[in-house]
Amino acid sequence: MRPVPRSRTDRPPGTAEDDHRTTPLVRKTPRCVIDIAGVAGKLLIVLGNLMGVRMWRARTALLSAVVVLPLLGVPTASADPAPEPSAPVVEDGAAQPVFDPSKAVRRDLFVTAGVDSDHDGRDDRVHVQVVRPEGTERGMRVPVVYRASPYFAGGNSVSNHDVDRELYAPDRAGTRSAGTATASPRSSRAGIDWAYQRFLLARGYAVVYAESLGSGASDGCPTTGGRNETLGAKSVVDWLNGRAPGHDANGEPVRADWSTGKVAMMGVSYNGTLPNAVATTGVEGLETIVPIGAISSWYDYYRSDGAVVAPGGYQGEDADVLAKYVHTNDRDCAAVTERLRAGQDRLTGDYNEFWDQRNYLDDVDRIEASVLSVHGLNDWNVKTRQAAQWYRALREQGVQHRIWWHQQGHRDPIGLRKQEWLRTLNRWFTHYLHGVANGVTHEPRATIQRADGSWHREWEWPAPAARDVSLTPTPGGDARGGLSPRGRTPGNVVETLRDDASVPAGELARARSSPHRLSYFTRGVPRPVRISGTARAELALSFDSPAANVTAMLVDRAPDGSIEPITRGWTDPQNRRSVERSAPIEPGKRYRVNVEMMPDDYVLDRGHQLGLVVLSSDHEYTLRPAPGTELSLDLAGSSLVVPAVAGRGVFR
Repeated sequence: MRPVPRSRTDRPPGTAEDDHRTTPLVRKTPRCVIDIAGVAGKLLIVLGNLMGVRMWRARTALLSAVVVLPLLGVPTASADPAPEPSAPVVEDGAAQPVFDPSKAVRRDLFVTAGVDSDHDGRDDRVHVQVVRPEGTERGMRVPVVYRASPYFAGGNSVSNHDVDRELYAPDRAGTRSAGTATASPRSSRAGIDWAYQRFLLARGYAVVYAESLGSGASDGCPTTGGRNETLGAKSVVDWLNGRAPGHDANGEPVRADWSTGKVAMMGVSYNGTLPNAVATTGVEGLETIVPIGAISSWYDYYRSDGAVVAPGGYQGEDADVLAKYVHTNDRDCAAVTERLRAGQDRLTGDYNEFWDQRNYLDDVDRIEASVLSVHGLNDWNVKTRQAAQWYRALREQGVQHRIWWHQQGHRDPIGLRKQEWLRTLNRWFTHYLHGVANGVTHEPRATIQRADGSWHREWEWPAPAARDVSLTPTPGGDARGGLSPRGRTPGNVVETLRDDASVPAGELARARSSPHRLSYFTRGVPRPVRISGTARAELALSFDSPAANVTAMLVDRAPDGSIEPITRGWTDPQNRRSVERSAPIEPGKRYRVNVEMMPDDYVLDRGHQLGLVVLSSDHEYTLRPAPGTELSLDLAGSSLVVPAVAGRGVFR
């Protein structure tokens, strides 16, 4: 997964002994402290702060104490600038920009991670950079927004695995790639900075950056989602809460005595995956996470139901390649990377212990933090399955959850809907980091952007009204067969395609006819139909080879005949029984093969046709064996199942 082109007191924060400067000033009206002849105005400021101090009261151990600052309305006579407040200011449920980001204090340190990922016999150290409001130098304590990343020091030139090779079958040896294709160029994030930094500093949050193990100035080796990486990132939360040691470059202890101990983690891609990972440790002090375009299971990033697949745009990448890319410190990590190469098993594609250690869904029940997920409906790098399965697991475990779905790819929403996104983010942080009851937990949980650019808010996702609609293919798939809700296709109709991985799937879908794919379409729908959730193709297939890829695509055909892919999915028919174990295919024997496509939220416009395209290898994503394998589809035993809102009776 690559980026788009990563001193404390002994008593814990939040106790009754904490200085009043740790509490935000909460206002219901704009600040109106006015200077009268200089001295009088300053006296009013002092009076206002004293009144605020007296009126603080503890809310709960979970919530920050709140100071109510009364409105002081006095006619103005001069404009002597008022000093910055002694605590973050909250107004109308949101932290206000009352601090000057240009005065922020920046410090570097190292946190002891408590792991030894490079096996040198010493605990790894995590390089941390803290940027905090100037008032923290005078005793003000603030919450933290924390961004961990392996990308801050850039990346290396690496080679991806060769994908033009034969597929594995139990009775033939197969081949392992040594890596021959050069990886695509990637942008380097050499400086530790962030588009959100000034916004957050102005509102009284400290911004903390940490270089992931094996990158930049941190010790250790990258392990691509491994437990060491998780614990390395977690150690910074522990340091912010006084539970892990930190020191400067000279070895002098550094404590986060400016921190309230309340932490949010946030980031995009790998930088958003680390928050998911750390949250599953249940670490105390991590109040909320904002994973954007993030991974919930590394298996589903590099595999799909037994098939070896690539993240979009990085054909041939795998866990070992990514580790080599982000390994930017001077440690010898060759042995660690070799263990990644062996554990990932590009030969069978089976789910194994290596991938299970990198499956954060296993530990959702340990999450204490709330989660605001963001994902692009057209993200083919970190695919939508990652966010959808994470969101479902959070909901089932009763974790406070919310999701934004946008129409772009692997992107941060700050560049899509900046003001509304920042407003949402600020209110979210104000609630979870300051403990202000501003109503965010009682708002619709899903925000969804449609293809026309409009935004919609709904109480839950997928749409609760969506129901599975089953559609059966009818003959003519080499050109354009039908897709009908009327049940089984009469007779014994079998249609055949021949694999050719050299032709991109989109090109095959748009072809008027092709021997390399089968396609089936509904009639034009009489009204718009919303598809919300996960579509799947249930296929009755036989093969003339002991190994094959199976790819299914959902497409939209407009009245002018143009065809656009909606979503797709892949499987290895050898894993038809279990993702954990390949089972041999007997050529000529018919098998039930289900292909789960990537989740989506899509509106099929009036007059458009919904289509199913079945092919074998996918040029952009799967391994690409030599052409020629034949797949035979039994139409009567096959169907497309679509989660549609008000879909019954629409497909004719």
